[in-house]
Amino acid sequence: MNPVKLWISLAAGVAISALALFLAFRNVPMSELSAYFQSIDLWWAGITAILVLAGFAIRAYRWKLIVETAATLPYWKAFHPLMIGFMMNCILPGRVGEVARPVIIQKNDLIPFSTGLATVATERMLDALVLIVLFVWMMTAVDIDPSFQMTVGDIVLNRDTLMRLASGTVKLSIVLILGILTVSIDVSRNWICSLVNRLPVLALGHSGCHHFLECRISRPLIRIIHHVAGGFRLIKSPSKLANCMVLSLVIWGLAGLSYYTMSIGSPGIGLGFWEMSIVMIIVCFFIAIPSVPGFWGIWEAGGVFALSLFGVSASDAAGFTLVNHAVQMFPIILVGLISVMLTGINIFHLGREARTI
Repeated sequence: MNPVKLWISLAAGVAISALALFLAFRNVPMSELSAYFQSIDLWWAGITAILVLAGFAIRAYRWKLIVETAATLPYWKAFHPLMIGFMMNCILPGRVGEVARPVIIQKNDLIPFSTGLATVATERMLDALVLIVLFVWMMTAVDIDPSFQMTVGDIVLNRDTLMRLASGTVKLSIVLILGILTVSIDVSRNWICSLVNRLPVLALGHSGCHHFLECRISRPLIRIIHHVAGGFRLIKSPSKLANCMVLSLVIWGLAGLSYYTMSIGSPGIGLGFWEMSIVMIIVCFFIAIPSVPGFWGIWEAGGVFALSLFGVSASDAAGFTLVNHAVQMFPIILVGLISVMLTGINIFHLGREARTI
Protein backbone atom coordinates (compact mmCIF):
# COMPACT_ATOMS: atom_id res chain seq x y z
CA MET A 1 0.00 0.00 0.00
CA ASN A 2 1.54 3.32 -1.09
CA PRO A 3 1.43 6.42 1.16
CA VAL A 4 -1.55 7.91 -0.73
CA LYS A 5 -3.62 4.77 -0.28
CA LEU A 6 -2.51 4.56 3.34
CA TRP A 7 -3.74 8.12 3.97
CA ILE A 8 -7.01 7.32 2.20
CA SER A 9 -7.40 4.21 4.38
CA LEU A 10 -6.68 6.30 7.50
CA ALA A 11 -9.21 8.96 6.43
CA ALA A 12 -11.81 6.25 5.83
CA GLY A 13 -11.10 4.86 9.30
CA VAL A 14 -11.60 8.31 10.84
CA ALA A 15 -14.89 8.73 8.95
CA ILE A 16 -16.14 5.32 10.10
CA SER A 17 -15.04 6.12 13.66
CA ALA A 18 -17.03 9.35 13.57
CA LEU A 19 -20.10 7.46 12.36
CA ALA A 20 -19.68 4.81 15.07
CA LEU A 21 -19.32 7.51 17.73
CA PHE A 22 -22.46 9.23 16.45
CA LEU A 23 -24.43 5.98 16.65
CA ALA A 24 -23.11 5.28 20.16
CA PHE A 25 -23.91 8.80 21.47
CA ARG A 26 -26.89 9.87 19.37
CA ASN A 27 -29.22 9.72 22.41
CA VAL A 28 -26.83 11.57 24.75
CA PRO A 29 -27.35 15.36 25.04
CA MET A 30 -24.15 17.06 23.84
CA SER A 31 -24.52 19.84 26.40
CA GLU A 32 -24.45 17.28 29.23
CA LEU A 33 -21.50 15.51 27.63
CA SER A 34 -19.58 18.78 27.34
CA ALA A 35 -20.32 19.64 30.98
CA TYR A 36 -19.15 16.17 32.00
CA PHE A 37 -15.80 16.65 30.27
CA GLN A 38 -15.22 19.86 32.19
CA SER A 39 -15.93 18.13 35.51
CA ILE A 40 -13.27 15.41 35.03
CA ASP A 41 -10.46 15.54 37.61
CA LEU A 42 -7.32 15.77 35.48
CA TRP A 43 -5.17 14.56 38.38
CA TRP A 44 -6.82 11.14 38.26
CA ALA A 45 -6.70 11.17 34.45
CA GLY A 46 -2.92 11.68 34.71
CA ILE A 47 -2.58 8.78 37.16
CA THR A 48 -4.61 6.62 34.77
CA ALA A 49 -2.28 7.49 31.87
CA ILE A 50 0.74 6.56 34.02
CA LEU A 51 -0.84 3.19 34.89
CA VAL A 52 -1.55 2.54 31.20
CA LEU A 53 2.08 3.20 30.26
CA ALA A 54 3.29 1.10 33.21
CA GLY A 55 1.22 -1.78 31.89
CA PHE A 56 2.82 -1.43 28.46
CA ALA A 57 6.29 -1.23 29.98
CA ILE A 58 5.60 -4.60 31.61
CA ARG A 59 4.14 -5.89 28.33
CA ALA A 60 7.44 -5.06 26.65
CA TYR A 61 9.38 -6.96 29.33
CA ARG A 62 7.05 -9.96 28.97
CA TRP A 63 7.51 -9.95 25.19
CA LYS A 64 11.29 -9.69 25.71
CA LEU A 65 11.16 -12.87 27.83
CA ILE A 66 9.12 -14.66 25.16
CA VAL A 67 11.48 -13.62 22.36
CA GLU A 68 14.57 -14.50 24.37
CA THR A 69 13.62 -18.18 24.34
CA ALA A 70 14.73 -18.00 20.68
CA ALA A 71 17.03 -14.97 20.37
CA THR A 72 18.59 -12.20 22.45
CA LEU A 73 16.57 -8.99 22.51
CA PRO A 74 17.49 -6.04 24.80
CA TYR A 75 14.60 -4.41 26.65
CA TRP A 76 14.45 -1.19 24.62
CA LYS A 77 14.62 -3.14 21.37
CA ALA A 78 11.48 -4.92 22.57
CA PHE A 79 9.81 -1.79 23.98
CA HIS A 80 10.00 0.38 20.85
CA PRO A 81 8.59 -2.22 18.39
CA LEU A 82 5.82 -3.08 20.84
CA MET A 83 4.78 0.56 21.27
CA ILE A 84 4.99 1.19 17.52
CA GLY A 85 2.85 -1.88 16.88
CA PHE A 86 0.15 -0.87 19.36
CA MET A 87 0.26 2.72 18.09
CA MET A 88 -0.34 1.45 14.55
CA ASN A 89 -3.30 -0.59 15.79
CA CYS A 90 -4.75 2.64 17.19
CA ILE A 91 -4.49 4.69 14.00
CA LEU A 92 -4.51 2.21 11.09
CA PRO A 93 -7.10 -0.37 10.03
CA GLY A 94 -6.57 -4.12 9.94
CA ARG A 95 -4.51 -4.40 13.18
CA VAL A 96 -1.32 -4.25 11.14
CA GLY A 97 0.61 -3.51 14.32
CA GLU A 98 0.61 -7.22 15.21
CA VAL A 99 2.59 -7.92 12.02
CA ALA A 100 4.68 -4.74 12.29
CA ARG A 101 6.48 -5.92 15.43
CA PRO A 102 8.07 -9.03 13.87
CA VAL A 103 8.89 -6.96 10.77
CA ILE A 104 10.82 -4.46 12.93
CA ILE A 105 12.83 -7.03 14.89
CA GLN A 106 13.58 -8.88 11.68
CA LYS A 107 15.10 -5.73 10.19
CA ASN A 108 16.87 -4.47 13.31
CA ASP A 109 17.86 -7.67 15.11
CA LEU A 110 17.87 -10.30 12.34
CA ILE A 111 15.24 -12.38 14.13
CA PRO A 112 13.31 -14.39 11.53
CA PHE A 113 9.88 -12.96 10.80
CA SER A 114 8.14 -16.28 11.44
CA THR A 115 9.84 -16.50 14.85
CA GLY A 116 8.76 -12.97 15.76
CA LEU A 117 5.20 -13.62 14.62
CA ALA A 118 5.10 -16.78 16.74
CA THR A 119 6.16 -14.77 19.81
CA VAL A 120 3.32 -12.30 19.19
CA ALA A 121 0.91 -15.26 18.92
CA THR A 122 2.26 -16.60 22.22
CA GLU A 123 1.73 -13.21 23.84
CA ARG A 124 -1.84 -13.06 22.55
CA MET A 125 -2.48 -16.55 23.87
CA LEU A 126 -1.37 -15.51 27.36
CA ASP A 127 -3.69 -12.49 27.25
CA ALA A 128 -6.57 -14.63 26.01
CA LEU A 129 -6.10 -17.17 28.80
CA VAL A 130 -6.14 -14.47 31.47
CA LEU A 131 -9.17 -12.82 29.86
CA ILE A 132 -11.04 -16.15 29.82
CA VAL A 133 -10.35 -16.64 33.54
CA LEU A 134 -11.52 -13.09 34.24
CA PHE A 135 -14.66 -13.67 32.17
CA VAL A 136 -15.54 -16.81 34.15
CA TRP A 137 -15.08 -14.84 37.37
CA MET A 138 -17.20 -12.00 35.97
CA MET A 139 -20.10 -14.31 35.09
CA THR A 140 -20.18 -15.52 38.70
CA ALA A 141 -19.96 -11.96 40.06
CA VAL A 142 -22.63 -10.21 38.00
CA ASP A 143 -25.97 -11.36 36.60
CA ILE A 144 -26.54 -9.83 33.16
CA ASP A 145 -30.21 -9.49 32.22
CA PRO A 146 -30.68 -11.38 28.91
CA SER A 147 -33.21 -8.74 27.79
CA PHE A 148 -30.81 -5.82 28.32
CA GLN A 149 -29.19 -4.69 25.08
CA MET A 150 -27.75 -1.78 23.10
CA THR A 151 -27.67 -1.30 19.35
CA VAL A 152 -24.79 0.36 17.49
CA GLY A 153 -25.57 0.46 13.78
CA ASP A 154 -26.12 -3.18 12.82
CA ILE A 155 -24.38 -4.52 15.93
CA VAL A 156 -26.49 -5.60 18.91
CA LEU A 157 -24.67 -5.66 22.24
CA ASN A 158 -26.26 -7.92 24.83
CA ARG A 159 -25.55 -10.96 26.99
CA ASP A 160 -25.70 -13.31 23.99
CA THR A 161 -23.18 -11.17 22.08
CA LEU A 162 -20.83 -11.28 25.06
CA MET A 163 -21.19 -15.06 25.36
CA ARG A 164 -20.51 -15.54 21.64
CA LEU A 165 -17.38 -13.39 21.83
CA ALA A 166 -16.17 -15.29 24.90
CA SER A 167 -16.85 -18.60 23.12
CA GLY A 168 -14.87 -17.38 20.11
CA THR A 169 -11.97 -16.41 22.39
CA VAL A 170 -12.00 -19.87 23.99
CA LYS A 171 -12.00 -21.58 20.58
CA LEU A 172 -9.19 -19.35 19.32
CA SER A 173 -7.16 -20.08 22.45
CA ILE A 174 -7.64 -23.83 21.99
CA VAL A 175 -6.50 -23.59 18.36
CA LEU A 176 -3.45 -21.52 19.40
CA ILE A 177 -2.53 -23.94 22.18
CA LEU A 178 -2.88 -26.98 19.92
CA GLY A 179 -0.85 -25.26 17.19
CA ILE A 180 1.88 -24.26 19.65
CA LEU A 181 2.07 -27.77 21.09
CA THR A 182 2.13 -29.37 17.64
CA VAL A 183 5.05 -27.24 16.48
CA SER A 184 6.89 -27.18 19.82
CA ILE A 185 6.94 -30.92 20.57
CA ASP A 186 9.87 -32.53 18.77
CA VAL A 187 7.99 -35.69 17.75
CA SER A 188 5.07 -33.91 16.08
CA ARG A 189 7.31 -31.24 14.51
CA ASN A 190 9.64 -33.88 13.05
CA TRP A 191 6.63 -35.77 11.70
CA ILE A 192 5.37 -32.61 9.96
CA CYS A 193 8.84 -31.94 8.54
CA SER A 194 9.08 -35.49 7.24
CA LEU A 195 5.78 -35.02 5.41
CA VAL A 196 7.04 -31.77 3.90
CA ASN A 197 10.25 -33.55 2.88
CA ARG A 198 8.20 -35.99 0.86
CA LEU A 199 6.62 -33.28 -1.28
CA PRO A 200 9.28 -33.64 -4.03
CA VAL A 201 8.05 -37.23 -4.51
CA LEU A 202 5.03 -35.65 -6.20
CA ALA A 203 7.32 -34.79 -9.09
CA LEU A 204 6.94 -38.45 -10.23
CA GLY A 205 10.40 -38.76 -11.72
CA HIS A 206 10.66 -35.31 -13.28
CA SER A 207 14.05 -34.16 -12.02
CA GLY A 208 13.44 -30.47 -12.79
CA CYS A 209 10.13 -30.42 -10.94
CA HIS A 210 11.65 -32.47 -8.10
CA HIS A 211 14.45 -29.90 -7.70
CA PHE A 212 11.94 -27.02 -7.78
CA LEU A 213 9.74 -28.59 -5.08
CA GLU A 214 12.74 -29.37 -2.90
CA CYS A 215 14.49 -25.99 -3.19
CA ARG A 216 11.52 -23.63 -3.42
CA ILE A 217 8.93 -25.33 -1.22
CA SER A 218 10.18 -28.14 1.03
CA ARG A 219 13.37 -26.58 2.37
CA PRO A 220 11.92 -23.07 2.92
CA LEU A 221 8.81 -24.53 4.57
CA ILE A 222 10.86 -26.70 6.92
CA ARG A 223 13.02 -23.66 7.77
CA ILE A 224 9.87 -21.66 8.58
CA ILE A 225 8.53 -24.49 10.77
CA HIS A 226 11.76 -24.51 12.80
CA HIS A 227 11.70 -20.70 13.08
CA VAL A 228 8.10 -20.80 14.30
CA ALA A 229 9.05 -23.49 16.81
CA GLY A 230 11.74 -21.11 18.08
CA GLY A 231 9.10 -18.46 18.72
CA PHE A 232 7.01 -20.98 20.68
CA ARG A 233 9.95 -22.22 22.75
CA LEU A 234 8.51 -20.54 25.86
CA ILE A 235 6.31 -23.61 26.30
CA LYS A 236 9.48 -25.64 27.04
CA SER A 237 10.66 -23.33 29.81
CA PRO A 238 8.36 -23.77 32.84
CA SER A 239 10.10 -21.02 34.84
CA LYS A 240 9.82 -18.41 32.07
CA LEU A 241 6.27 -19.51 31.30
CA ALA A 242 5.36 -19.05 34.98
CA ASN A 243 7.02 -15.62 34.99
CA CYS A 244 5.08 -14.60 31.88
CA MET A 245 1.81 -15.76 33.42
CA VAL A 246 2.51 -13.72 36.56
CA LEU A 247 3.38 -10.70 34.40
CA SER A 248 0.13 -11.22 32.46
CA LEU A 249 -1.85 -11.07 35.70
CA VAL A 250 0.01 -7.88 36.69
CA ILE A 251 -0.69 -6.33 33.26
CA TRP A 252 -4.41 -7.02 33.51
CA GLY A 253 -4.46 -5.94 37.15
CA LEU A 254 -2.96 -2.58 36.15
CA ALA A 255 -5.52 -2.30 33.35
CA GLY A 256 -8.37 -2.82 35.83
CA LEU A 257 -6.74 -0.35 38.22
CA SER A 258 -6.49 2.25 35.43
CA TYR A 259 -10.26 1.99 34.85
CA TYR A 260 -10.83 2.40 38.58
CA THR A 261 -8.57 5.44 38.98
CA MET A 262 -10.26 7.07 35.99
CA SER A 263 -13.66 6.44 37.60
CA ILE A 264 -12.51 8.13 40.85
CA GLY A 265 -12.00 11.38 38.96
CA SER A 266 -15.23 11.03 36.97
CA PRO A 267 -18.54 12.21 38.44
CA GLY A 268 -21.54 9.91 38.52
CA ILE A 269 -19.62 6.60 38.42
CA GLY A 270 -19.07 5.67 42.08
CA LEU A 271 -18.04 2.05 41.45
CA GLY A 272 -15.34 0.05 43.19
CA PHE A 273 -12.26 -1.63 41.77
CA TRP A 274 -13.97 -4.97 41.10
CA GLU A 275 -16.97 -3.38 39.37
CA MET A 276 -14.68 -1.30 37.15
CA SER A 277 -12.64 -4.43 36.39
CA ILE A 278 -15.84 -6.07 35.15
CA VAL A 279 -16.49 -3.01 32.98
CA MET A 280 -12.98 -3.41 31.53
CA ILE A 281 -13.56 -7.12 30.80
CA ILE A 282 -16.82 -6.41 28.98
CA VAL A 283 -15.22 -3.63 26.91
CA CYS A 284 -12.30 -5.95 26.03
CA PHE A 285 -14.65 -8.59 24.67
CA PHE A 286 -16.79 -6.12 22.74
CA ILE A 287 -13.80 -4.52 21.02
CA ALA A 288 -13.00 -7.98 19.63
CA ILE A 289 -15.84 -7.22 17.18
CA PRO A 290 -14.26 -6.10 13.85
CA SER A 291 -14.25 -2.33 14.01
CA VAL A 292 -12.40 0.83 13.05
CA PRO A 293 -8.82 1.73 14.13
CA GLY A 294 -8.63 2.40 17.87
CA PHE A 295 -12.03 0.72 18.39
CA TRP A 296 -13.77 4.11 18.44
CA GLY A 297 -17.52 3.71 18.72
CA ILE A 298 -17.67 0.04 19.67
CA TRP A 299 -15.52 0.73 22.78
CA GLU A 300 -17.93 3.50 23.81
CA ALA A 301 -21.00 1.35 23.22
CA GLY A 302 -19.46 -1.51 25.20
CA GLY A 303 -18.55 0.84 28.05
CA VAL A 304 -22.03 2.36 28.23
CA PHE A 305 -23.53 -1.16 28.15
CA ALA A 306 -21.24 -2.35 30.98
CA LEU A 307 -21.76 0.72 33.19
CA SER A 308 -25.51 0.56 32.69
CA LEU A 309 -25.46 -2.89 34.34
CA PHE A 310 -24.38 -1.13 37.55
CA GLY A 311 -27.02 1.59 37.32
CA VAL A 312 -24.82 4.39 35.94
CA SER A 313 -26.87 6.89 33.92
CA ALA A 314 -26.48 6.92 30.14
CA SER A 315 -25.03 10.45 30.06
CA ASP A 316 -22.47 9.76 32.82
CA ALA A 317 -21.56 6.40 31.27
CA ALA A 318 -21.10 7.99 27.83
CA GLY A 319 -18.94 10.81 29.19
CA PHE A 320 -16.76 8.50 31.27
CA THR A 321 -16.30 5.92 28.52
CA LEU A 322 -15.30 8.48 25.90
CA VAL A 323 -12.80 10.23 28.21
CA ASN A 324 -11.43 6.93 29.50
CA HIS A 325 -10.96 5.67 25.94
CA ALA A 326 -8.98 8.78 25.07
CA VAL A 327 -6.84 8.53 28.22
CA GLN A 328 -6.20 4.85 27.52
CA MET A 329 -5.31 5.40 23.84
CA PHE A 330 -3.52 8.75 23.52
CA PRO A 331 -0.48 7.85 25.72
CA ILE A 332 0.04 4.76 23.55
CA ILE A 333 -0.13 6.83 20.36
CA LEU A 334 2.19 9.50 21.81
CA VAL A 335 4.84 7.06 23.07
CA GLY A 336 4.52 5.04 19.86
CA LEU A 337 5.27 8.14 17.80
CA ILE A 338 8.24 8.93 20.06
CA SER A 339 9.49 5.37 19.46
CA VAL A 340 9.13 5.95 15.71
CA MET A 341 11.29 9.08 15.96
CA LEU A 342 13.90 7.42 18.20
CA THR A 343 14.26 4.37 15.97
CA GLY A 344 13.98 6.23 12.66
CA ILE A 345 11.41 3.77 11.35
CA ASN A 346 9.33 4.85 8.34
CA ILE A 347 5.81 4.06 9.53
CA PHE A 348 4.33 4.25 6.01
CA HIS A 349 6.89 1.85 4.64
CA LEU A 350 6.38 -0.39 7.67
CA GLY A 351 2.61 -0.33 7.18
CA ARG A 352 3.01 -1.25 3.55
CA GLU A 353 5.31 -4.15 4.38
CA ALA A 354 3.01 -5.43 7.12
CA ARG A 355 0.06 -5.46 4.74
CA THR A 356 1.90 -7.36 2.02
CA ILE A 357 2.88 -10.27 4.31
